[in-house]
Amino acid sequence: MFQNDAFRALDRQESLRLLAKVPVGRVVYTRQALPAVLPINFSLDTDASVLLCSSPDSDLVRAIDGVVVAFEADEFDAATRSGWSVVVTGRATVVTDPAEHERLSQAGPTSWMPLRDPVVVRIESEMVTGRELRGTRGTQ
Repeated sequence: MFQNDAFRALDRQESLRLLAKVPVGRVVYTRQALPAVLPINFSLDTDASVLLCSSPDSDLVRAIDGVVVAFEADEFDAATRSGWSVVVTGRATVVTDPAEHERLSQAGPTSWMPLRDPVVVRIESEMVTGRELRGTRGTQ
């Protein structure tokens, strides 16, 4: 079997470390029984949950509250053909506890869109997978 030293799986800690470096990822969920992907800015909480901030009446919040979703973020360099990708899978829930909502409103993500009365959505990091590609400049 061909072994490729340019590709490697990342452990949970390294995956979370990389995930914390980027401001935007993608929520993967189901909308009207079809797969949907939405880019959104995020942050990580101290327990490694992914935190999103959105409008309480958004289609996204209604679709993901209480269900299992995936969240993916990555960083790539086309010139060197290298980069990484991390996927977090877990249950998404709207934060309803007033004290927790206040804490996250201060320390959590801020939406890039102006919002009135935003809600915070937490995606538990039940499963975290990552992979890295350490490429080199293409030779053709």
